[in-house]
Amino acid sequence: MATLTEAIRATEAITARGRALALGAFILALGPWEAEAHAFGERHELTLPLTVYLWAAAAAVVLSFFVMALVGRPAGETCSGRRIDLSTTFPGRVLASRFSLAAIRTVSVGLFLLVLASAAFGPSDPLTNFAPTFVWVLWWVGMAYVSGFAGDLWRLVDPWSILFAGFERVLPGRQPCFRYPGRFGVWPAAILFFAFAWIELVSASGEQPRVLFALIVSYSALTWTGMALFGREIWRERGDPFGIFFGLLGRFAVTGLDDERKRWQLRPPAAGLNEAQPASISMTVFILLMLSFVFFDGLRETPAWAGILHWITESMTLRPALLALRGAGLDLLKLVQTVALLAVPVIFGTAYFLFCALMRVAAGEGPGARTLAGTFAFSLVPIAIAYHAAHYLSYLLLAGQLAIPLSSDPFGLGWNLFGTATYRLDVSVIDAASVWYTAIGAVVVGHVIAVWLAHAAAFRLYAERAAALRSQLPMLVLMAGYTATSLWILAQPVIKNG
Repeated sequence: MATLTEAIRATEAITARGRALALGAFILALGPWEAEAHAFGERHELTLPLTVYLWAAAAAVVLSFFVMALVGRPAGETCSGRRIDLSTTFPGRVLASRFSLAAIRTVSVGLFLLVLASAAFGPSDPLTNFAPTFVWVLWWVGMAYVSGFAGDLWRLVDPWSILFAGFERVLPGRQPCFRYPGRFGVWPAAILFFAFAWIELVSASGEQPRVLFALIVSYSALTWTGMALFGREIWRERGDPFGIFFGLLGRFAVTGLDDERKRWQLRPPAAGLNEAQPASISMTVFILLMLSFVFFDGLRETPAWAGILHWITESMTLRPALLALRGAGLDLLKLVQTVALLAVPVIFGTAYFLFCALMRVAAGEGPGARTLAGTFAFSLVPIAIAYHAAHYLSYLLLAGQLAIPLSSDPFGLGWNLFGTATYRLDVSVIDAASVWYTAIGAVVVGHVIAVWLAHAAAFRLYAERAAALRSQLPMLVLMAGYTATSLWILAQPVIKNG
């Protein structure tokens, strides 16, 4: 989110922690190495050393495991809690009516067309064009919050699915051209998800309106081709990265559809994850990618990332290659970020499968590491939600305000449709202290819920209580370590003594 976020920082919303790092004359010769951050000019001063917070957070996760071990649950019990059928309530009937559904879908398609038109014909400046703010702030960040805490709204408002469904109604009886190969799993979605992350985190070209238009058109063509070849629902469940991403977050939410996807229910948080079948290897990788990409985005705001850049540019071994690549016209910063974007999921995956192997050793019985990886993969989703909530909160609340004036003048023509064209960003909606304490709460709660989900999965998997508890000890170490690491990363842009 480099270009848009940096421009916002240059205005009244966020002051940059450091737009460029002075890493020496050789770095300057190679090109600009930027430090990108969701940082505040005024940092929060902790009353205790940061290490105390990190140890306390990790201890809270460990303590939660021992509490669950003492309480325990009989093997096979789902821990899903009581459900309330919302489809029989008045709000549920209203929302499920044909008129309401038609209105929601019409608005969704209308917004989709407005974003396309604004990207194609609006101002070339991302700050004065409605499309980049809507796509990168309201849709990508905002929809994740809605999906994770309220329900999988994306399944209802997905404009690509709505438009293709309209095409299917025009041609009734049309059948998909091919049967989706089971061995493909969700690998197409995982590949597309990586490409999307590269555009968002490395290239940042998607914030340029004309480039964004081309990307949306290209993705539309790809999505509709996949739906035509394999079927609309199959492609949404296997090949659509956004449908899978928001759907996974929606499993955590307090509302969702039942197993037959016919009734809208109110349910305990994370119940949808607790009832999920073991993930395939491709779905496990997709979940690891979710964790990896937001972790990578946060990592770039830390001294550790600056140190990596410094080491690369000062390395006598790498210097000839860097000079040659620069001479060939490559952007060295983007090259390093691309390598890191590839490396982080590999490191995450290696660590996760290693700990799954340790879980098999600790249990002394049961399935191997690959089966365990799929069994416990969904327990990682609350961590992804927690980190997303903590990392992007200030970005959503500050950058999201750009939509207020832009909605009145989406094409930069001087309009004032809703009387909000002169709105100025209010930076008082959140400060560094609020971001920090939100991060602590979100990360600790997210990891505790993840431990609970893993605990419940272990009791379903192992007949012996002792084996179930032993299997969770390596996972507990992994969770506690990741709690401290993620909090340290989140602390860097917002506290003084980190």
